[in-house]
Formats: sequence, structure tokens, C-alpha cells
Amino acid sequence: MDQTRLRELEDQCIQECAPPCAAHCPVHVDVRALTSAIATGDFQTAFKTLYKTVPFPEIIARTCNQPCQAACYRKSVGGDIQVAALELACIQRYDHLITKPMLLPQKDARVLIIGGGLSGLTAAFELVKKGYQVALYERENRLGGRLWSYNEDQLHGEVIHREIERIIDLGIEVHFNTELTPASVSSLQFDACYLGTGAGASNPFNLLTNPNHSLQVNTDTFQTSQANVFAGGSLLRPPSTIFSVSDGRRAAISIDRFLQNVSLTASRVNEGAYNTRLITNISKVDSVEIVPPAPTGYSVADAIAEANRCLQCDCMECVKVCEYLKHYGSYPRKYVREIYNNLSIIMRTRTSNKMINSCTLCGLCEEVCPTDLNMGVVNNEVRQTMVKTGKMPPSAHDFALRDMAFSNDARVALNLTADGSETCDYLFFPGCQLSASNPEYIPKLYQSLASVLPKLGVMLRCCGAPADWSGEQELFAQTMLEFKTQWLALGKPKLVLACTSCLRMFSTALPEIETLSAWQVFEAHTLFPASRQYSRSLAIHDPCTSRYVDKWQDAVRTGLDAMGITHHELEMSRDLTECCGYGGVAWLAHPELVQDILKRRASEDEADYLTYCVMCRDLLAGQGKPTLHLLDLIFGENLDQLARRKGPDYSQRHENRLRAKEKMIKLITGKEHPMTESYERYTLLLTPEMRVTLEERLILVEDVQKVIEFAETSGESFKNQQTGHTLAFFKPNLITYWVEFSREGDAWRVHNAYSHRMELEGRAS
Repeated sequence: MDQTRLRELEDQCIQECAPPCAAHCPVHVDVRALTSAIATGDFQTAFKTLYKTVPFPEIIARTCNQPCQAACYRKSVGGDIQVAALELACIQRYDHLITKPMLLPQKDARVLIIGGGLSGLTAAFELVKKGYQVALYERENRLGGRLWSYNEDQLHGEVIHREIERIIDLGIEVHFNTELTPASVSSLQFDACYLGTGAGASNPFNLLTNPNHSLQVNTDTFQTSQANVFAGGSLLRPPSTIFSVSDGRRAAISIDRFLQNVSLTASRVNEGAYNTRLITNISKVDSVEIVPPAPTGYSVADAIAEANRCLQCDCMECVKVCEYLKHYGSYPRKYVREIYNNLSIIMRTRTSNKMINSCTLCGLCEEVCPTDLNMGVVNNEVRQTMVKTGKMPPSAHDFALRDMAFSNDARVALNLTADGSETCDYLFFPGCQLSASNPEYIPKLYQSLASVLPKLGVMLRCCGAPADWSGEQELFAQTMLEFKTQWLALGKPKLVLACTSCLRMFSTALPEIETLSAWQVFEAHTLFPASRQYSRSLAIHDPCTSRYVDKWQDAVRTGLDAMGITHHELEMSRDLTECCGYGGVAWLAHPELVQDILKRRASEDEADYLTYCVMCRDLLAGQGKPTLHLLDLIFGENLDQLARRKGPDYSQRHENRLRAKEKMIKLITGKEHPMTESYERYTLLLTPEMRVTLEERLILVEDVQKVIEFAETSGESFKNQQTGHTLAFFKPNLITYWVEFSREGDAWRVHNAYSHRMELEGRAS
């Protein structure tokens, strides 16, 4: 990920974009912060928020035409927020907090302000704060311009005098009853000038006008055709007090830059009113009617009630539906920056590795994101980069990759055709996890498919998903090449799948292979049982890898109808379905987070669940959520018990894959094919507690057996004379396994086991 890619991804996240009220306000009053403070009764903080951007808070609160309201998302669900009335509620209680702003040391430059309306006064205020000498010329005998045209019930003269006086007291030189002409202005000494004279006023500079008789002014910088003269306010636009303040402020920025001889245009994006990119989902927002203010203004209680109507607009759609994004307490824009910084670290600890590896890569964030930002794609891309550059710790995904290697090992992998011929028309690929969880269903499913599909072969192995999820692209490519080589040798058969993760891998890496699901075959050939009974309505949990795979999703629902199973949709289903936590090897990187993901998903509906991903079934059932796999309904007995059964542990999953191969060889060839390794002769005695310990520490039974075999055959071990226990180690790959055991007759009792990554410089016996 380079800087350009970083910027693209950061920009795709709109969470930090301004809410529409602030964006459409030309001075960007932080309405969200203001209402948030009022909602808690903190009027003081709310007032400070207002005064930070508005030098004439009460004048604006009483006269603003409130462009913020037209953009308010609350408008269609109860009415727009009464921003001006809330501002006035703060002012009436805390305007005494206004203090004289800090002024910079005085500069030599002198700025001329022509016109004492809000636009000119604001420009004068901003420039005198920056240390410029400011002289203001007004043709009338008072300042305020159009402000005096308001009805006193709306804007009393005392308010105008009070708020303007605070500005003038900063040291602004004021000249009343002075209308400058081209002759008189030429006699004045100034370095820059701001015209805020209002429409119809005389032009003391004789500036060129266009055919419409309006000043030639750059509306971004307010610079006129005379470089040191700037103009704004109602001279350029219909009268509006809030836009006059905005023009005066923006013109002051330009004047300051002009006098410092720097760019007038650089870094001035989104000055003034603009359309924000922020989108807030209001589809589930309840309508709450406006709390109208009394003639004298809001009471404390009413102001708090009205402020609480504010939606506090943000996006956060992805965070709302993703436990992973929620867990780290922020949102994608910040995560992308954190990931980039993590990649840039050379010597220090990469503290974001766990975050990068905890994403399930499910893609739900993209589905709900208004700009289609997919943090799964980002994290997978970063994992690939870390692997290529040697920044990914081998321990991060070692267990998952060894599990994949086991599935593709000659002991477990299988490639058979039905009649012993070299090719087949269809190839049944159940996936490694279905074989690991339910080896008894593999031959049954094969027989059902073979009854309607001619020349059906079978292949048992892993599709390579763990390698792809781990960022091991070379290993993934190698796995795909091995599969494709065998597929070509089989005559390019159509692939019949039972796992949507396998579908995603093959569709992405080998799009030339035609695929269909076992459920589509059952649907097309009416293979679903005519009638099945279950005690409750089932809620359908679609696997996250089935997202956008409508044919699979539809076939499952058709099958449930055909079997007479009552079912309903989860709120988050089909393209909006949530991950169970298995995807992306998240279960290995952050098991605690996966538990939170499972709890969230399991609590979404009180019904028992039905899924067609065996890992979803096993994980949800392990969380205590009764869950059936589709094959349970098709082939299983005692469904209530099947829905509550725990999935096999890691060691049992390895054993089950071996048994699945044996069953398929016997089914197709009629021959027994027992498979044993030398270490399997060591019978282990394991308490339930020890099995849990092994599972938590990712230690397989076969790992323990290999340690004991190594100790028994090599004699390399440690004997504890007090306990009689033997301590031995074995390092078959990256990991060193240690086991504490003792012999009991023809078996070995395991007392403890652990693993680590370190080299032993010497050995003792």
C-alpha cells in the first residue's frame, strides 16, 4: 500500500465528512456538537461552540435564514431541527462568557474596509485579530447596514449596538458619514481593501463591470480585477446575514494571504456552503415532532427536548453491523491509516498485526457502505504485502495452513472417478470442512448426486481458502494449480460444490470452471425428501461467502419448502448476512472477538438456525445456539439432538477427514482402505479438561502422539523423579511441542502440553 492507495482508501470512507447542517452553513457552525451539548443540559459548552465560528451570535441567531434546515436529515421524520432557536437559548443564558479575543502583534500593513454592514464588520474583525491596521469607512452615521431594517421584535437595536461595539473595541478605526469616491480613495494609504458596500452602492475604484453591471469578482477568493481590492456580501449575492459573515471571513483570509504574498487558492476546499458526502441512514429513524419555542424562547426542558431530536448525523453503517470494526473503537478511515503506519514500521513492534488478521474478510462492510469500501479487501491486500515483505509473523496463520496442508496430503486427499475411467462429466467437491465435521454425510450426498448426474467423480481436498485468507498468494496459486492440473486430467468436469467458500475460491482463481451447488442439483431433480418434521420454525443463516450467490440461496429455500420445513429470514440475511467468525482465519487471530461475533449473530433471532455451511453450524452450535445444517434435514435422524450437538475438536476433524476418505474409497471401489501412521499406535488417555486445554492451545492429538513417539524411539526426554512423569519435545515444523506424560499399561496419560517457537541449542536425555 503506497501513499496514493492510502489516500484513495481514506477518501472512500465518508465518516469524517461534515454533517449536512454544518456543510450547508456557510460559516460551518458545528450544529452536531451544539445540539449534543444542549441535549445533556450543557448550554455553556453549546454557546462556546457557536461563538467559535460566529462573531455576532445573537444577531445571527435572530436573523439567519438557516440554510442548515433545508439539508437536515430529520426534516422528513418529524421536521428539521430548530437550530436558530437553540442557538438563542444558549445566548440568553451564556453570552456573558464572551471575552476579548487574543490579537496578534500589530503589522505595518493597513487594510481599508468600505461598508459597515455584517460583511465588512466580519472582515474587519478577522483582520484586526491577525494584527493588521484596519480602517472602516461607513457612509451612514451608524454601523450595521441592513440589520436596521429588521423589526425590533426580531432584532432589537440594543442587540445590534452591543454586538458591533465588541468588534469595534478591538481597535478598529471607524469613519462615519463618509462615502468614498474614486478621488478620495486614491488619497488614502492602504495595502488592501475590502468592499462590503452592498448592492447599488457606488464603486470608488471604477472597477470594470461585465454586461450585467456587476463587479468582476472571483467568487472563490473574492479578489476583484484590481488585485489588492476584494469584495463580498450583498454586493455579490441576495442579502443574507449568515452569508455576509461568511464572505467577510473568507475575504479576510484572501487579504491576509495576498499581503503575505502566498497562494490565494491553496488548501481552501469546502470553504463556504457546500454539499457534503456524508450519508446518514434514516430508514429506521422514528418520527419525532418539533418542539416549538415559546415567544420568549426555549425553556431549558424544551431546548433539551428539541436538541435530543438531532440525529447526530454520521455514517458508521459498517461499524453498526460488524463486530470487528466495532471492537477496535473507530471506523475505516482511521483503520486504513493505522494499517498503513503498521506497514511502514521497520524496527518497532507492529501493534496492528492482530487487528489486520482479525477481519473475517466477509465483505458485509462493502454491502452497507455508501461508497463500497471493503475493509476485507484492504486487510487481505495488506496481509499479502506483509507476507511478501517478510513482515507477517509465521505464527499468525501457521495452524490454519498446517490444517490445509493436512487436507491436501496424500493420506487425506482423494481423486476418484465412478467407474475407474480417466475422466468424468461431473466432479463432487464437498470441501475439507464438511468432511471434517460430518464424514458420514459425504458418501450419502455422493450417492444422491450420482443418481441423477452421469459419470460423477469425487475429489477430497482443501480449496486453498486458508492460504488466500492468510495472504499467502504463492501458496494459494500453487494449490489452485494442483487442483487445475487434476481437473484438466479428469476432462474438465463440471464442479459440484457443497461449500460457498470453495465456490468463492474457484470463481475468483479459476473462473473458467463451471460450478453448481449440490442444492441446485437437489432442486432441479427433486431430490429433497418429501417431508421432514422439526419442532420449531427455522431462521435461515446464509454463509457470508454466499453473498450475491442467489442461485445457492434460492435453492436452499426451495428445498426447505419441499421438505415442509417452516422457516423465516433473519433480519440480516442473503446479501446482508453476517459472518460466523470463521472466515479470514479470524478465529485463529482473535478467538475472543469471534466469540463476540457469534454472540451477536446467535442473539439476532430466538428461533433455531438453519445453515448450509458446516463451520457456521459448528461455531453457532458451540455458542449454544441450536443450529442445523441442511444435510441434517436431508439425511439426519433425531434433529433436535443434531441441532444441539457440539462440533468436533481439531484433532477429531483430522480423524474425520481420514474416515471420509476411507468411506468414499469403499463406496466407489468396494475396497477397504485403512490408513494408519506409526505414531497412531500410541494410545492416549485424555481427560475432558485436557482435551479442552489442547483445543485452546491449538495442539492436535497427533502432535502429542508424535512427541511421545519421538521420546520413546530416540530416548530424548526428561524424567521427573518425584512425579514419575516424562517431559519430552518434538519439532516437526515451525513449532516445538512439549508434552508431560506417564505410561499406564499400554497407554500414555497426558498431564500437560504446550508449544512455542524457539530453537533448542542443546538436548538432554
